[in-house]
Amino acid sequence: MLARVPASSANLGPGFDALGLALARYVEVRVEPADEFTITSSGEGAGRFDSEDHLGARVVHECLGHWNFSIHVHSDIPVSRGLGSSAALAVAAAAAAGHGSPLLVGTRVDGHAENAAASVMGGLVVARGHDVDVVARPLALDPEWRVVVVVPDEELSTEAARRVLPREVPFADAVNNLSALGLLLAGLADHHLWHPDAVSDALHQPYRSALLSYSTELLQCLREAGAAGSCWSGAGSTMLAFVRSDSSPTVASAANEFLSRRGVAGRVWELEVDRAGLVVS
Repeated sequence: MLARVPASSANLGPGFDALGLALARYVEVRVEPADEFTITSSGEGAGRFDSEDHLGARVVHECLGHWNFSIHVHSDIPVSRGLGSSAALAVAAAAAAGHGSPLLVGTRVDGHAENAAASVMGGLVVARGHDVDVVARPLALDPEWRVVVVVPDEELSTEAARRVLPREVPFADAVNNLSALGLLLAGLADHHLWHPDAVSDALHQPYRSALLSYSTELLQCLREAGAAGSCWSGAGSTMLAFVRSDSSPTVASAANEFLSRRGVAGRVWELEVDRAGLVVS
């Protein structure tokens, strides 16, 4: 069985651990019966974990209850860059193994319901819960929106990005995020309603900015080039800009110039939002 799922960007500024957006970069997992376990991989991260310790292999083993299978993984999603690679892989592996709820598996394995939900459902989603009780709902998304994604070569693990977050935040910061979240949802549903404060955040991005010395400057560069808003993608190191088709090339060009000027190795992609989510064949 072959399963394909999209990458995802979580948080989107103020939607910390709640919002997820599916992006048109994909991981494919093929699982077939075999006399003994074999694994092959291609694309992003190819060959780095080709053993029984591979996340996809472990998920399939758990779903099937044995190791009599072959698995091939092809991924276009960079690892440890804030693009939901672990959730996408877990969802795809569970689906390819025939599990009845890839969403639950993806959430349990990755720990982030919003990433798993975006990969399963496509589009813009809100999700909460854990491995035995996940609630996810689709949200309205104006078809005008595109994204420019800036992917530094530098990896940044979610664990490292979470260690810099405070255990408590000021009441005013929580209120700021709630109002920004409302603006974000309105603006994503209808681009005419967009407000620049829609991606303002006080809960995670200010604390994580020290992990990437250029992040604040890069986000500003994207806005100045014509992006409606810019934010961290998940826990980074990827940065994301909301654009429409007419401004996407200019913003992408500015991002490439920024990377070159600052000597930051990385890639810039102009991406559509994936609307299909999990596809099994």
